[in-house]
Amino acid sequence: MYRRFLQVLIIGAVVMAGACSKNSTPLAQSAGAGQAAGMDEGAMVVVPAGDFIMGSNRVDKAGLQRQYGFETPLYLNEHPEHTVHLDAFKIDVYEVTNGEYKAFLLKARGRGHVPEAWRFNGYGLARSQADAMDVATLRKIAVNDFKLDMDTRTMDKAALIAAMFKQQQIMDKLAVTGVTWQDGDAYCRWRGKRLPSEAEWEKAARGPKGLEFPWGDKWDPQITNTGENADNDQGIAAVGSFPRNKSPYGAYDMSGNAWEWVADWYQAYPGSTYGSDAFGKKYKVIRGGGGGVGHYALSYFFRGATRQYADPHMSAEDVGFRCAKDI
Repeated sequence: MYRRFLQVLIIGAVVMAGACSKNSTPLAQSAGAGQAAGMDEGAMVVVPAGDFIMGSNRVDKAGLQRQYGFETPLYLNEHPEHTVHLDAFKIDVYEVTNGEYKAFLLKARGRGHVPEAWRFNGYGLARSQADAMDVATLRKIAVNDFKLDMDTRTMDKAALIAAMFKQQQIMDKLAVTGVTWQDGDAYCRWRGKRLPSEAEWEKAARGPKGLEFPWGDKWDPQITNTGENADNDQGIAAVGSFPRNKSPYGAYDMSGNAWEWVADWYQAYPGSTYGSDAFGKKYKVIRGGGGGVGHYALSYFFRGATRQYADPHMSAEDVGFRCAKDI
């Protein structure tokens, strides 16, 4: 039953905030809680003004398109490698988390949508809802939605609720996914920021010299989250969980964990000879590669120059975002 009314409860919770005590406001209890020690989820790093290498001239010498049955050729939408000058800007150190996005839904009053997964993984359950449920219902939710690794048959109501909201605190730290481009744009604007441009995202990930990956030019699946060591079934990990997955400017998880929306429409680069029916103001660019593929991961998708695209109205379990800001 709580799934059916989740959207109303989340958006309506802020209306109740004035009438309820701080400790009883639905859903607000776990939002932003449980941060890693010393980690500021809203922190940003400065990317200084200057030139950087964008795109690449790579070609699919290994025949990956044919081998894996990809519909579109690899690398060609990155052509040609070119130099871009950007003014200084700031970009988030981490991808936006579930906890941060939940706080936005509670406070922004209808400016974003609830990720679909929250309806089925327990993260959308409000404390007020749990308090109103009987033990039998809570046990079903604990097993079917939260998938608690414990014997819930002997747990009383208080113990069940405590275990559920402890799990929500863990989920607070995961990169939020299942959000549309519009949701990401609305969140960033609410924070006084914006989505990064495609060029800004690539410079922040690759540095001025166009590294292949944020950490260097050599692929190592142990450095990033391809899904094998994630914190949930969708392959998403807590932000900052992979300390070596750090860009030259200090931004984490720009390779793997979640694909990230950027501001730009999917267009050909200046001087490109590659044409695609997808070019134009139809799709938004996503960057970075997502978790969920485990040992099947191809390094191609985790490169700083790799470009993919998606309908801005689409939400997917491995697509999230981070924000940028002018200086």
